[in-house]
Amino acid sequence: MALPHVQPPSFLLASLKADCVNKPFTQRCHDLVKVIDDFPAKELHYIFPWLVESIFGSLDGILVGWNLRCLQGRMNPIEYSIAMEFLDPSGPMMKLVYKLQAEDYKYDFPVSYLPEPVRACIQERVLPECPLYHNKIQFPPAGGQGLHLYYMFFFALSLVTQRPALGQPGLPLSRPTLMLSWWPRKTERPLLSPRTPAVPFSSYGLHHTSLLKRHISHQPSVNADPASQEIWRSETLLQVFVEMWLHHYSLEMYQKMQSPHAKESFKPTEEHVLVVRLLLKHLHAFSNSLKPEQLSPSTHSHTASPLEEFKRVVIPRFVQQKLYIFLQHCFGHWPLDASFRAVLEMWLSYLQPWRYAPEKPFLATDPQPRSIPEKWAPFVQENLLLYTRLFIGFLNRALRTDLVSPKNALMVFRVAKVFAQPNLAEMIQKGEQLFLEPELVMPHRQHRVFMTPNFPGNLLSSWPPTITDASFKVKSHVYSLEGQEGQYKQMFGPEVRALISEAQLTQVMVNVGATPDENGKKQLPDCIMSDEGLVLTPLGRYQIINGLRRFEIEYQGDLELQPIRSYEAAPLVRLLFRVSSALNRRFAGQMAALCSREDFLGAFCRYHLMDLVQAQRTRLSPVAPHRAGRPHGPRISLRFLGSYRTLVSLLTIFFVASLFCVGPLSCIVLILVTYLLYAITMTVITQNIKPHQP
Repeated sequence: MALPHVQPPSFLLASLKADCVNKPFTQRCHDLVKVIDDFPAKELHYIFPWLVESIFGSLDGILVGWNLRCLQGRMNPIEYSIAMEFLDPSGPMMKLVYKLQAEDYKYDFPVSYLPEPVRACIQERVLPECPLYHNKIQFPPAGGQGLHLYYMFFFALSLVTQRPALGQPGLPLSRPTLMLSWWPRKTERPLLSPRTPAVPFSSYGLHHTSLLKRHISHQPSVNADPASQEIWRSETLLQVFVEMWLHHYSLEMYQKMQSPHAKESFKPTEEHVLVVRLLLKHLHAFSNSLKPEQLSPSTHSHTASPLEEFKRVVIPRFVQQKLYIFLQHCFGHWPLDASFRAVLEMWLSYLQPWRYAPEKPFLATDPQPRSIPEKWAPFVQENLLLYTRLFIGFLNRALRTDLVSPKNALMVFRVAKVFAQPNLAEMIQKGEQLFLEPELVMPHRQHRVFMTPNFPGNLLSSWPPTITDASFKVKSHVYSLEGQEGQYKQMFGPEVRALISEAQLTQVMVNVGATPDENGKKQLPDCIMSDEGLVLTPLGRYQIINGLRRFEIEYQGDLELQPIRSYEAAPLVRLLFRVSSALNRRFAGQMAALCSREDFLGAFCRYHLMDLVQAQRTRLSPVAPHRAGRPHGPRISLRFLGSYRTLVSLLTIFFVASLFCVGPLSCIVLILVTYLLYAITMTVITQNIKPHQP
């Protein structure tokens, strides 16, 4: 992981680059197979970095490489099959990897594309905790990354970095197929022999070494059996996926990110989330392929094969903690729109492993929801926070979401449907009861780490009741995910029920058709009075978001300068504004003198030249202090003539007058006389009004 070294020019590399431009895809793959078979490692190691980038694209997502996103079996069956055979775990590409790995060739992977916690450790010259990096990083940097991990890093990043082209599907079909081909199969077949690391991976935490350590430690790596090779490869690939896709925050870093002043550095995309969901679904199916007799702790501790052990612990030891932090981040930072559906479905897929069990699957078309078997209770209890904490996080999002939108309402329905499955609520409540049990025989918190039933020692054997063992597992799970001082909030506790109390729901239902109050005005949203004015309550925010109530907001500026409305002729409004502005500048003194008179003429001028209701304008915001409109001097306003309604009314009057043989000039005189009589009447009525008083 040092700086990239400069490679000498290679005729083979130049020839292959030229073929990329001149030859079709099928011929290029055929030539690459011959090159990998015929050329020695000394020549092949020059082309390896270029070949990886030409297949998967560049790490920044700009170069698409083979454009695997658009390579689909139904549309391009020949190219699809050739690409899958070339990239298969037993195909030519992995043959090249093992061929170069046997000669100890290494390549430098850019540190800037590693997860943030790993970059922080490297900058501090500290070895990352993940065993994936052990014996791969040296201080000062020297050497480089092993061939296998270099290839895997590119593979994992290519699944989430490249952007879909316009008109292309959001998730490629070939990449998931390629990803799943790296997992152990039910029928084993001879595979290429990888060069396993000299020091086995410490895969499962401080108390567990690699599954293959005891299984192949006595065997030469070249002669390792195919099953062990498959598990080693799958174990490595899963660690790479988890590191590159989920490990963007450590627990300590995520807790610091809760500060409102923290700078956001990681923004997952929908494509990223979809790929993670695919991985979770496959891991559930892989873990559920464990035979029932292998689930018992008493049987697997001594007789379980590495593959059986791998199936049993693949989710809790590899994925659980990093997935929880990843979901917490998405729930807290994802925009409040329908794109959150991708995160929601990923979360719900993880919460329902029974949907991927080998027995009869749960179908959405079932007339009645089937009860969840009791055998899934341990999974629910050992993933308690992913059910309860994230459910509360979703509630907080839902209360701030526009539920009038069908897509947003559908997300609420999806969550309600999943959590309403028979027996699930009881399992969650049982898990909370186990966590809240008094700590009678529990050791100190600092020793609580996630432990499986085969954890060595006498701690568990000294506990008489079985339920205490389950309680210890639940508490270990919560403390390992939330830290030592984490505060647990019960899903069925009073705090959560207060978020969606029956009284609030009833009030919301009543207010759906909010009716005018006794003053004929719409009711304001629910508010409370504070020192700074009115402050919205959670119910008030909900009412505004969903359009149930609103504040009456009126324009308080100069009426002549307000934006042109859709019912006004824009050119005519601008022309009339220039005319009225010129008249106001020319006759400002005369109009002021007329309006200052105390007789009938002064009242008549004030009625036409001054805004008598300006002082009664309502405030802009419930929090802002009440303020009266700034008074203007007497002025002429001709804007009303720019309204389509006024123009249509005048045309209608002229048309009706023409039916009675009244000419345009006579009609104008009649209109002016009628308006003059109306103005005199209104002046008499409003003569005693003081326009300068609010």
